[in-house]
Amino acid sequence: MAKSLFEEKVGKYERQGDYLLPCLTVFTEEEQPIGTWGQRHLDYLKEYRKVTYTNLLTSGRLNTYLADIDRQAQERFKRLIEGMKQAQGITERLKEENALEWVQHLNNIRACAREIVNEEIIFV
Repeated sequence: MAKSLFEEKVGKYERQGDYLLPCLTVFTEEEQPIGTWGQRHLDYLKEYRKVTYTNLLTSGRLNTYLADIDRQAQERFKRLIEGMKQAQGITERLKEENALEWVQHLNNIRACAREIVNEEIIFV
């Protein structure tokens, strides 16, 4: 009996009763922790980029990809916060003198930075 294309390339079949079923395996990858940014991007992929999500999942690169997105987003978020704090003059001295005003400014900066990271990295 001639080999099928599946058998010629990488696979083999297993007999289950009267049927020959292909022996399929999913590639395994090293588990890496995925933070908030990676989880947001995962949700975005599942809802709006289903083909990309399926390709990454079946190729075994999803976890690595999400961990990389999470790392990039976290670094960008920190850089944005530091840059905005310097640009607006938010210092430790303000924190000592008027903690409430400092918190208000910092929360505003974080919200702005979160929106920028979402637009540049997460929802792309």
